[in-house]
Amino acid sequence: MERVGAARDLVLGYVHALNAIDEAMRGAIPSLERLADVLGLARSRRISRSGHLGTYSYTVHGAGCRFVGGNGTEVDVDFAADGSEVFDLWRLRQYGLSLPEPLDVTEEDLRSAVRSLQLLAEVRPGWFSVVS
Repeated sequence: MERVGAARDLVLGYVHALNAIDEAMRGAIPSLERLADVLGLARSRRISRSGHLGTYSYTVHGAGCRFVGGNGTEVDVDFAADGSEVFDLWRLRQYGLSLPEPLDVTEEDLRSAVRSLQLLAEVRPGWFSVVS
């Protein structure tokens, strides 16, 4: 049960970090309505595909973006067609491994944590979004 507790803390940390990134990006780019708009800005070349915004470095990729904080913590997120933030268990694990004190949890423990928190909705098999 302790492992699921660690996985639960990791999921909550990821969601908190994602919210902090959203806030920082909106501060750095006042016209940003939602985090997914970073993709459009990069595709239209109004910002580069990688760089620094606020306290984060970022790299736009495919349908998402990887953000890295000053302490090296990585938050990788994709965006659904409606602009909502979506992520899978692999992204949650990568976040855990990038923490200043790395946390390596299994996908099974992450699945249990996601189910127990009822904070996330599975938007397609293996992909999750924060419940509004």
